[in-house]
Amino acid sequence: MQYLSFSHVITCKHTGLLKKLAYIVSFILLALPSFSQKRKVYNQPYADYKLYHFGFHVGLHSQDMLLTNRGYVTPDGKVWYAEIPNYSPGFSVGVIGDLFLNPYMNLRTSPTIHFGEKTVYFKELTSKEELHVPLRSNYLSIPIDLKISSMRLNNYRPYVTGGVYGAIDLGRKKGGILLFKQIDYGFEFGFGCNMYMPFFKLAPEIKFKFGLADLLEKDRSDLSNEQDKFFTETLSKATSRMIVLTFNFE
Repeated sequence: MQYLSFSHVITCKHTGLLKKLAYIVSFILLALPSFSQKRKVYNQPYADYKLYHFGFHVGLHSQDMLLTNRGYVTPDGKVWYAEIPNYSPGFSVGVIGDLFLNPYMNLRTSPTIHFGEKTVYFKELTSKEELHVPLRSNYLSIPIDLKISSMRLNNYRPYVTGGVYGAIDLGRKKGGILLFKQIDYGFEFGFGCNMYMPFFKLAPEIKFKFGLADLLEKDRSDLSNEQDKFFTETLSKATSRMIVLTFNFE
């Protein structure tokens, strides 16, 4: 009868374990090329290196204004103040022009028309009486932005953007009891993510716009009813703000 030594048993166990590990490692090494190929399959690998390209976008927005109240007291002793507590969604549509600067920076312009409205609420401090003034505004906004992108991760590439804009209110109507100036300007910033499809780039983008101009039209000599002037006299300043969610197709 032959007896196996303890060292021989250990050696046999190690040998079996090493064979199993060898099989596992071999399987992983054989599978790695296929996995790496899947990770490296890029849609439109050279789309970001064009000197310039064009696109369009559609989306939603919400108009707002930062109102500064004067604490105006009417001849009958009432104190009124104004605010915009609710936001109504509007529709945005525009075109995109993009100029390549370097692999991580692009200069962009995206002329956009924002169709929307806002309602200014006037409230009396003591009696809580309310008056509502709806205002429809169709802004044509023309921004110039610098887009800074991260490294591309497969078919995704996040980015941030910021710049300045000028805007004109195409829906402005004279004769309203509250009137704002037609020309606005300010700065904007936002962020988004390029998603590379087989034939185009889709980029959901959120942008925040802050107006710098005082839009309140203080000279209301055009109003025939003197009582309507208190709406303007209640305010000392009004600046625009807007949040825009768009889907860019490039």
